Amino acid sequence: MKTLVVDDSRLARNELKRLLKEFDNVQVVGEAASVDEAKEKIAELKPDLIFLDIQMPGKSGFDLLEELETVPEVIFSTAYDEHALKAFEYNALDYLVKPVQKQRLAGSVAKVFEKMKKKAREEEAGAEDKLTSDDQVFVKDGEKCWFVQLSDIRLFEVSGNYTTVYFDTSKPMITRTLNYLETRLDDKTFFRANRQQIINLKWIERIEPWFSGSLRIYMKGGEEIDVSRRQTLKFKELMSF
Repeated sequence: MKTLVVDDSRLARNELKRLLKEFDNVQVVGEAASVDEAKEKIAELKPDLIFLDIQMPGKSGFDLLEELETVPEVIFSTAYDEHALKAFEYNALDYLVKPVQKQRLAGSVAKVFEKMKKKAREEEAGAEDKLTSDDQVFVKDGEKCWFVQLSDIRLFEVSGNYTTVYFDTSKPMITRTLNYLETRLDDKTFFRANRQQIINLKWIERIEPWFSGSLRIYMKGGEEIDVSRRQTLKFKELMSF
């Protein structure tokens, strides 16, 4: 898997690259010393995985993730462990404290590799026919189960390593990723508003202009959805604005 190392310390980058040479399934395709450089490298190299420092001059690793539309798999590597909880809120697969230990690194790499294999299986399954708003799906969360018509689902939203499904007053969580759901759902009804949310277009109540040319969507269920700038263009095309 193509990997990018992002750290403002040259010594830290070199040490991590040295450790990663021992993994046959990891190919380090580049490195970056700042958020702006990392954005350019991600756009150019399209890595599957980034090792990301948190505290860097100017902008942090969290800032980088906020600015990306499509985020690779992320493993944070930092000298400070107080950011661990926040790291997982950004869907990081793991969190390594410097100096990185080889055994911990091996565990992190294994997590990414397994997730990528699962994603490949999901994408293959996603080649099946699209689900329409008339289809009924089975939703299970713990001991609770529902049969739900897709037309009644107004929102899918990332919640850590799960996806929350919004229908009626229920908000169960499922293990499917948004990327997988996007391959299965009819794009005439469901729209990827941003990295975190897919909305049902038929549940839109009103739309307002928002910051920097983006849009804010108000759903009939009361949710407020900020459409990313990139997706705003697609949304306007889709809705024939």
